[in-house]
Amino acid sequence: MNFGIIGAGSIAGVHAKAISEMEGHSLHSVISRRPEGADSLKAEYAPIVFTDLKEFLADENLDVVTICTPSGAHGEAAKLALLAGKHVLVEKPLEVTTERIDQLMHIAGASEKTLACILNRRFNPAMDAAKKAMSDGRLGTMTSASCYVKWFRDQAYYDSADWRGTWALDGGGCLMNQGIHAIDSLIHLAGPVRAVRGAAAGRLAHTGIEVEDTACAVIEFESGACGVIEGSTCSWSKNGHPARIQLTGNEGSIFMADEAFEVWEFKDETSADDQLRQDLMKGAGPALGAADPKAISYEQHQRNFEEVVAAIEEGREPATSAAEGRKSVAVIEAIYRSAQSGGQRMLVK
Repeated sequence: MNFGIIGAGSIAGVHAKAISEMEGHSLHSVISRRPEGADSLKAEYAPIVFTDLKEFLADENLDVVTICTPSGAHGEAAKLALLAGKHVLVEKPLEVTTERIDQLMHIAGASEKTLACILNRRFNPAMDAAKKAMSDGRLGTMTSASCYVKWFRDQAYYDSADWRGTWALDGGGCLMNQGIHAIDSLIHLAGPVRAVRGAAAGRLAHTGIEVEDTACAVIEFESGACGVIEGSTCSWSKNGHPARIQLTGNEGSIFMADEAFEVWEFKDETSADDQLRQDLMKGAGPALGAADPKAISYEQHQRNFEEVVAAIEEGREPATSAAEGRKSVAVIEAIYRSAQSGGQRMLVK
């Protein structure tokens, strides 16, 4: 399949690298409001560079469009690509409100084209192992499930573009932008969230932004388990703190730190557990994207892309469908509503 990228910047470079590594598929074209970004991709991957969006989308040789624009602009680009008859793969978040996501899902259904999301943290060996353990019921009765994203972004990060830190184009702060992958991972492993209470969401260490740089919420799962979601872009560290997912039950505990485990313990152990601890327990090293948003590997994106292409070819919904991408946005929306109401319990819709 031929891919085209809308947008530029570091994340477009990750998309381009992931596409280039896929067997039998290629980066066909790119369009960006930033000529230097498009020129950089052209120099490395030799795609066709368009300056007119209508011409880009009218290209009959273009099969799949990936979208790397600011978050609040995802919807319009996705809508136009779907209406032009293209399959669409959108960088996180799919859109910044569930209302917009629902509109896109309706358009995708009517056009009979695939609309999928980048949920790249689902695609690593530790996540595969954790998902299997949860599916096998190895925790027994799950009692607690939480995630913590204590990252750092300096003031220069927010000052680098006028859309950063705005509700219109970032859609939120440390939860909607930085924390969303960990929140998606939490839902992917622990199951649906019933309700939330946003204990706090505000700006503590940055100026000139509209959105939160610190947030904390209590969450209730459909299963009856409870937990915490905590996010920050004010947590300085030399190497950065990993994004953490912590799951416990009456028969086991799984604590993840990025793509490794800090705890992998079960009441009923198997021989495979020793090997897994040997292969996937956390060691020393910098956390992924914790202090540097450009420190993102392409391999998980590649697996995400490959899953979506396979789904298109097989005529099925991809594992990172729009419905899956909607889940984390719905939880974050509910946290924002709760925090704005003084911490009232909000159902996730």
